[in-house]
Amino acid sequence: MRAAELAEAAGITTRTLRFYRERRLLPPPRREGRIAWYDEHHLARLRTITALLARGHTLGGIADLLATFEKARDARDAAEVMGLGGALSTPFSEETPVRLSPEQLADYFGDEVTVDNLAASLDIGYVAVDGDQFVHTSRRLLESSAELVAKGVPLAAVLDAGRELRRRTDDIAALFAGLFRAHLLPHRQAAGEEAVGELLARVAPIAKQVIEAELGLALDRRVRAELADWAQQSEHGGECAQQSEHGAEHAQQSQHGGERAQQPEHSGERAQQSRQEADGGPGPGGQSP
Repeated sequence: MRAAELAEAAGITTRTLRFYRERRLLPPPRREGRIAWYDEHHLARLRTITALLARGHTLGGIADLLATFEKARDARDAAEVMGLGGALSTPFSEETPVRLSPEQLADYFGDEVTVDNLAASLDIGYVAVDGDQFVHTSRRLLESSAELVAKGVPLAAVLDAGRELRRRTDDIAALFAGLFRAHLLPHRQAAGEEAVGELLARVAPIAKQVIEAELGLALDRRVRAELADWAQQSEHGGECAQQSEHGAEHAQQSQHGGERAQQPEHSGERAQQSRQEADGGPGPGGQSP
């Protein structure tokens, strides 16, 4: 399609289209002589720009996001993220990959969709780029991450925790894989892929049951310890506040006591002055009548 047709399909003016091209928000069109031809990829990009602008992103921020998007396009194969690369399938993961447009990803995380967070998601392997879409490796991870962000946890903190969790779960997986390799596979060296697949199907629920039980126990231990520490700090904070209140009350009482101690002295001076006036002594001006 030509520029005018593309602008009409995207709901923008040809002037806006030229502006986006000058800002390099769009890839170059295919040219035949002096005619520029655009395709569905350009239309998808324009719709993404419009949607992100409507969600509060700036043109500069959108340009950076799109640049990161383009770099990631060839950096990681979506099939790898979705676990489609192995010849022998494994039954451990029950995750469902999710395809998202950039604007749909922004709907999940709002203004937390930044270049740094997007780059971290790509680096961890949570998302990959396939055509004009993202592929998130797990719907459950996507939705739980979005819920944490909605409750106030910054997406950067969620991704940092995810990176560390990925490292530790890889260690756990290596432990189970080592047990499987050392104690089960040697007895089936002559077995084909079907027999190995059946063995994996029997072992997978046991491995996940052990991990789930250990994780639940570990969470109980750590959360109880955190709650006890939080309660202790809250108790100390209350004691400090109470001590401060008593200190202020004591200071106020001391001040009132000093004021009362000064009052008799002034009363004595007034009584002496009254006696002098009665005896015909100096009057208020210090002179005799």
